[in-house]
Amino acid sequence: MSAAEFSIKLRVYIEDTDAGGIVYYVNYLKFMERARTEFMRSLGYGKDYIFNHDLMFVVRDVAIHYRAPASLDDQLEVGVTLAAVRGASLAMRQVVCRGGEQLASAEITIACVDRAGVRPRRLPKDMLDSLRAAQVH
Repeated sequence: MSAAEFSIKLRVYIEDTDAGGIVYYVNYLKFMERARTEFMRSLGYGKDYIFNHDLMFVVRDVAIHYRAPASLDDQLEVGVTLAAVRGASLAMRQVVCRGGEQLASAEITIACVDRAGVRPRRLPKDMLDSLRAAQVH
């Protein structure tokens, strides 16, 4: 992963796998969600900020590609690259790797919505500026 990317490490537990000890396909999306949450937290936008600004983030689009399986007890690294920042949405590229091997990759669009009506809303200016600074060009 490059210096411009954010990543977290995680271990595959039995609860992440199917009966054969292989990570169940939907759990890659959970791993990516954790990495996006930690990425936002690293920029100062944890749950307190989100709740105090009456906003939420929802996944609008996902395109995921599975290349190789992860197995029980694997140590994984899940990366986040901020590809585009718009007024009310973010486009991210994410990868799940084991060692140097890429297991899955995804392009995910996240929309900012208000909590009450779950309608699109613009990102707060301080967040927008911070995210634009973190964007990979």
